[in-house]
Amino acid sequence: QISKMFGTVVVGVGIAGLARIRDLMNPMPSSPSEHLKLIGFVSRRSFGDINDAKQISLEDALSNKDVHAAFISTENRSHEETIRMFLEAGKHVLVEYPMALSAKAAHELWEMAEQKGKVLHVEHIELLTEEYKQLKKEVAGKDLVKGTLHFTGSVLDENKSGFPAFSGIARLTWLIDLFGDLTVTSATREKQKDKNYSRMTVHFQTANKKPLTWIEERGPGMRREKKINFCFTSGCLENFPEAPRSSVGLFMQDQNLFAKKLLGQVSKEELAAEKWRILRCLDLAEVIQQYCEEPEKIYS
Repeated sequence: QISKMFGTVVVGVGIAGLARIRDLMNPMPSSPSEHLKLIGFVSRRSFGDINDAKQISLEDALSNKDVHAAFISTENRSHEETIRMFLEAGKHVLVEYPMALSAKAAHELWEMAEQKGKVLHVEHIELLTEEYKQLKKEVAGKDLVKGTLHFTGSVLDENKSGFPAFSGIARLTWLIDLFGDLTVTSATREKQKDKNYSRMTVHFQTANKKPLTWIEERGPGMRREKKINFCFTSGCLENFPEAPRSSVGLFMQDQNLFAKKLLGQVSKEELAAEKWRILRCLDLAEVIQQYCEEPEKIYS
């Protein structure tokens, strides 16, 4: 049997892009990633080569018949346009979350990938962490009474990363993956421009009408961390369960999953569930943004 190889380019060489280049050049032995071959990388900046990886032009990446897939690691703002270019050129796409900064764009791009018979894979390493896997086990089968997920982190440039409901969609993804479909009941946002501080507070209801709160808070010098407080009929969970360290890096796990999709080794059911989750989270992110940006209602 001839081993199928997929020529791959990495677009954008920030932290994620460099990790992608490293993992493509050093695939896990006998993993699906061995079917990916790095052809080169694309960047607006001029690098020459990075560890034997060649810099190529965007035009070359799009037109080269040996390129079958693109890993998109640019800033959030340009994901949509870059995905569209590579899908139009008939390439498979892996993109870092969020895939787009509007729900409409996300649905259009997904439809386009399906029409062209291409894999559109959105990276969700936050679901691959050992910390999260343990949390999911801990929560499984319990009845939620109420819960809060509070994220803090340093300041993001919103012009590049988008509205916090989109840039922070990893947190929303956790909540949907843990507790099923959610409805937004309200959302507000406090900004202190002079202090470069932002706090978004979102209130959801689960399908069983239980309340969940997501707080996304960013300011100068804020430590990157997540705090949870999930109360169940059986008691409250306020700390993450102990988790072992994984021997396989998160980007590598994600790369293996993408390669499995290219090789047709992921079930239709899994793909459908993932599509629903990704698009649902983006739909909710948009609803949240609309709530936050509504002018204050004034009751006379």
